[in-house]
Parts: sequence; C-alpha cells; structure tokens
Amino acid sequence: MSLGEAMNAVPTHHQTTVEGLTLHHREVGSGPPILMIHGWPTSSALWRNILPIVGRTHRAIAIDLPGFGQSSKPLDASYSFRFFDRILDGFLEQLGIEEVGLVVHDLGGPVGLHWAVQRLERIRKLALMNTLVYPDLSFAVMAFIAAARLPLVRNLLTSAWGLEQALYLGVTDRRRLAPDAAASFVAPFRNRADRRALAKAAVGLHPGGLKTIALRLPEFKGPVRILYGANDRILPEFPTKTLAQLRRDLPQAEVTELEDCGHFLQEERPKDIGTLLHRFFDESATGEEC
Repeated sequence: MSLGEAMNAVPTHHQTTVEGLTLHHREVGSGPPILMIHGWPTSSALWRNILPIVGRTHRAIAIDLPGFGQSSKPLDASYSFRFFDRILDGFLEQLGIEEVGLVVHDLGGPVGLHWAVQRLERIRKLALMNTLVYPDLSFAVMAFIAAARLPLVRNLLTSAWGLEQALYLGVTDRRRLAPDAAASFVAPFRNRADRRALAKAAVGLHPGGLKTIALRLPEFKGPVRILYGANDRILPEFPTKTLAQLRRDLPQAEVTELEDCGHFLQEERPKDIGTLLHRFFDESATGEEC
C-alpha cells in the first residue's frame, strides 16, 4: 500500500470488555502489533491519521482508556497506575497480544510506561511523544492537577469550552487542525458524570508510580524513538528537562524535534509523524519522504 493510499484508509472500530468496562479501540492493518496510548483529554481519535500509515506493515491499535473517548467512564474507578495496569493487561489478552510496540503521549506516557517497565520482555520497541515521565513535576502540571480537584475550576476545565481551549493551547498553528478535531474530543463528554470521570482521571496517578518508571526505565535496552513538538505549552518541560533525562536513561534513543509543532503534534503534522513512526517500527521503510 502506498503512502497516499494509506492516508485514505479508515480505521475500524472495536469493543472489548475488561473488568466489566467497555473498552473502545481503533485498528488498521495486520502484522506485528503496535499499541498507541493517548493522554488527557483526548482519545484514540488523536491517532486517527497515524494509524493508517503505521498500519501499512503492522497491526496498528489505538485504545480509548477508561474515562476517555468511547470507553466506559466509571466514577467509582481509582484511575490509578494499578487500575490502568490491569486494564492494559486485560485489553491485550482479549486481543491475543503478547509482545507489542508501544507509542505513548501526554498522560498516556505514565500509564503506558508504568505498565511497560514491569513487563519489559513484552516491549519490542518504544516511542515517546511529548509526555510525562518523571516524578519531579513542573509547576504547569502541578497547577493543572490542583485545578482539576477544585469543583468550580474542574467544571470549567472539562466543559466543552475548556476542552476546546486545551486543544488550541496544544498546537502552534490552529489552521492545521482539521475542522472536526475539536468536536471529536468534546463529543465523548456530553453529560456531567462523564466530565467528572475525566477530571478524576486527571488526578488518579500517584507520584509513586512515576518513581517506579524513573527507576526501571533505564533497564529497557530495545530501540527507542522520541518525536516531540518543540513549542509545547502544555508540558513545557518536555523539550528541555524531560528530554535531557530521557537521553541519559535511554542513550539508544533516536530523537527528532519538530520545531514548528506544539503538544498535539499528531494534529499538526500527522503525515510526518505517521511516516516517522512507520520507519521506526518497520526497518524496510527507509527512504520514504515525510
């Protein structure tokens, strides 16, 4: 399949059940599996234009984590590291997947990495994109967590207006956004209960889990790819402090900076991101133009 044909492919939608929760995911292609994990407040929709490109040679999968997208949004869930570990174990078991390539972004970073560092034998390759990794949180992240715990501010953050503003804050150039991009991230949170679950998911991860990641991530010796938008206003520490620590912990990592992109680089440069990930996961894909 050519790159042009891949760009026009449409991911299929699927549902599985884990611990009584409905998990939605999008999928394209066949071959070695690659799991893509979104962050806050997005969903598998963030990967909608990436999946077809990577899916040219792989089984490309993007999950909606519980609390997001079209998956269940339980108010009684902890949204803790242990909770997400169990969810990912159950999800991959349902799909019959043992070894996997892993791509993480934003809050999906700590969720996916905490699961991965305790199962390193299952991770073939690892890709990171503008994500949280380490326990020394920036002021911006701590302020967001504090705001998500205050009822009035929390309601504003998770409102349609608040979610749209998060998307706009996360891109360098709004003109690159697809017309339906904002609507795709707002639509899953139509009622108050869903918005409360989204806020709960923002604050459920304990700092101890980040310490586990920091301790065990250097043990991963497989291939690593880091793609990042340099103009990240949501996680401004990633292009500097976080990246420097990642270079020390994962010296084998190949790093690409996209100077004209912000936090949601999948929205701003989907063709380029998809092609770079395709090259990384499929060694035979060298020589293609971004």
